[in-house]
Amino acid sequence: MITASMVKELRERTGAGMMDCKRALSETNGDMDKAIEILREKGLAAAAKKAGRIAAEGLVVTYISEDNKKGAIVELNCETDFVAANEEFVKLAKNIAKQITYSNVTTVEELIEEKYIEDEASTIKDTLTALIAKIGENMSVRRFKRFSVENGMLQSYIHGGGRIAVMVEVACDKQDETVAQVGKDVAMQVAAANPLFLDETAVDHETIEKEKEIYRVQALNEGKPEKIVEKMVDGRVKKYLKEVCLVDQVWVKNPDYTITKYLQEESKKIGADIKITRFARFERGEGIEKKEDNFAEEVAKMQGK
Repeated sequence: MITASMVKELRERTGAGMMDCKRALSETNGDMDKAIEILREKGLAAAAKKAGRIAAEGLVVTYISEDNKKGAIVELNCETDFVAANEEFVKLAKNIAKQITYSNVTTVEELIEEKYIEDEASTIKDTLTALIAKIGENMSVRRFKRFSVENGMLQSYIHGGGRIAVMVEVACDKQDETVAQVGKDVAMQVAAANPLFLDETAVDHETIEKEKEIYRVQALNEGKPEKIVEKMVDGRVKKYLKEVCLVDQVWVKNPDYTITKYLQEESKKIGADIKITRFARFERGEGIEKKEDNFAEEVAKMQGK
């Protein structure tokens, strides 16, 4: 059944009209991603937002070593924003990020079985269980990434009090305030613009082909002659890449610059190349679906039945 909340979510993610969203969801039997594709193909979607649906509360935090060479980004979930602000919960999230930085674990399952850095008598899992019992709300470590750099430094940025966390790896022979500021600026860019890839070389073939097909159907639906459709598709793909590749994005702090141009200008200032080699962006609850009630049940609840 297509619920009102599903239609509302699709409208928020695409900017399309309510009836168009309802029809798209009906055509796809409620498949949100396929419905977005249909709306885009018909030219009805203003933009297909890439971020997943937010359902979980908690924090995303980062930790960087004093020498800026090692770091980690982690998401710790809970059920309510009230608990996310709890001092013990915040402390646990920060300590786990620090522990990951100096650990060799590769999975969450391995991580939670490690001895907790603040209490060698307990594992992270034990510590979580104790806090769950104390506060009365479920919690879990959802995901993490660990960074390590030799020729360069790490910088991070936290937005919205732990709603979005970003870590950026900057490669440069020099390690000074200019390089550090570049890292901070780029981390803010990643938080604000949500790039999906570092550059065009990082974009997988499947993504490109999927976008081409969407743009091809769009152009044909617009009544464009087939002989010019491919040129239109190529143009739209180039525009798409500039939007989703970090180094090609317009810099949010100065729209006259792309990130590449900004890096080039700062490199000239210090006489050394400054490059962004990788980044990670975690948004709290990203991709976790909310539990949806049946529409009829929602109405019944409102009527007190």
